Amino acid sequence: MSHRKFRAPRHGSMRFLPRKRCRRHRARIRSFPPDNKADAPHLTAFIGYKAGMTHIMRQLNRPGSKAHQKEIVEAVTIIETPPMMVVGLVGYVTTPSGLRAVTTVWSAHMDDSFKRRFYKNWTRSKKKAFTKYEQQWAEAKSGEDPIEIKRRLEFIKSYCDVVRVIAHSQVKKLKNLKMKKAHVMEIQINGGSSIEDKINFGYGLFEKSIDVNSVFHENESVDTIAVTRGHGWKGVVNRWGVTRLPRKTHRGLRKVACIGSWHPARVQFNIAREGQKGYFHRTEIHKKIYKMGKRISYDENGKPLNFEATTEYDITSKNITPMGGFVGYGEVKQDFIMIKGTCPGVRKRPITLRKAIVQPSTTAAKEEIKLRFIDTSSKYGHGRFQTKEEKKAWYGKTKKDKIAEAKQKQKERAERQKQRKQQKAAKKGKDDDDDDGDDSTKYLSKSEKRRQKGSKKKDSGKKGKGSKKKTKRKN
Repeated sequence: MSHRKFRAPRHGSMRFLPRKRCRRHRARIRSFPPDNKADAPHLTAFIGYKAGMTHIMRQLNRPGSKAHQKEIVEAVTIIETPPMMVVGLVGYVTTPSGLRAVTTVWSAHMDDSFKRRFYKNWTRSKKKAFTKYEQQWAEAKSGEDPIEIKRRLEFIKSYCDVVRVIAHSQVKKLKNLKMKKAHVMEIQINGGSSIEDKINFGYGLFEKSIDVNSVFHENESVDTIAVTRGHGWKGVVNRWGVTRLPRKTHRGLRKVACIGSWHPARVQFNIAREGQKGYFHRTEIHKKIYKMGKRISYDENGKPLNFEATTEYDITSKNITPMGGFVGYGEVKQDFIMIKGTCPGVRKRPITLRKAIVQPSTTAAKEEIKLRFIDTSSKYGHGRFQTKEEKKAWYGKTKKDKIAEAKQKQKERAERQKQRKQQKAAKKGKDDDDDDGDDSTKYLSKSEKRRQKGSKKKDSGKKGKGSKKKTKRKN
């Protein structure tokens, strides 16, 4: 083919070559936002776990748009973000070939979920990771840092240009993930007039949990970095979208007919070939945060006290988890963020959230979002009800509810019967005490005592002495 015809453009984008499997499950941050010394020291990234999607309704406030002041429905993604724990600090120096790590400072205590990340088999290992650092902290005087830690902090102050904290996620708070190994990442500290300010800020966070609310805020645009859904090894038609060959083609038709000219005598990089599809490292920018949700707090009876899916226009008491839970994920009980649209990855996959490298300046980015309705209907089918109470009010009591109600009534009956027996026993004991106090009736039999009190025998129910029922005549 001499040149590309305008009427026949190439199939598939060459923008993300090579299309190969990602080496890591948790996507890494390749570049952090530019530093601004005028700001206060702050963190620039966080880890969350994709729960699922739902939709919201809000009023569009965008002058000039045809939908201005009208209600619109948008798809949103829920990302659960339990607090992260800071365990280390690392300093970098700028070199002609990029950043180079100078030294690292570790905290005194570390969770086992963090240590597990350094082992292939935790149970069989000797669990010796970081024991020397812990020994240094143990030997130091009370209230003082070890000499080695002080020396390293001074080294970072003297030579480093970039300071990052080492933090890990608390996967033990997410029971539905069934994970014991925490996800560890470096988070750059931006802001602060000097390196000393950054170090003091990062060192002050040691062994403390960081909430997502301290990193991001509502109506902010963030970048999501994740590994996409994997589809395995695919052919050229599925992977690149090339046209199938005619039906009568010899030796298969889901192929590329010509893979290049005779010379150069090799297959060029831009020819569609079979290979890996999906499980790629991808960054999507400018995802607007619609809501920052807080974790559910419960009372002594196990009932929730806060309802994060309730809005000013929809006052139904409900949380963000839809009926039946998010498909393949479960319930969202920790802090979460709601972002507009989609993000890469399947449910339960770690999503790296980063402050936007380029701050958007569009009208949509500056718009203040006020949600009117958050959908919590079942995602397993065509959900019609927002809450269990709404469904129960429509369908009435189910068999399960009736059984539970009957069991409760039976329990109450048994309790009342028990109380009656106790009262009867107490009364009988009182009568016996009265009898013991009277010496005249002390040695009488029960029947004589009854006779003295003037008690009558219970009515047998007969009308006359030896009366019998009349027998009916057979017809």
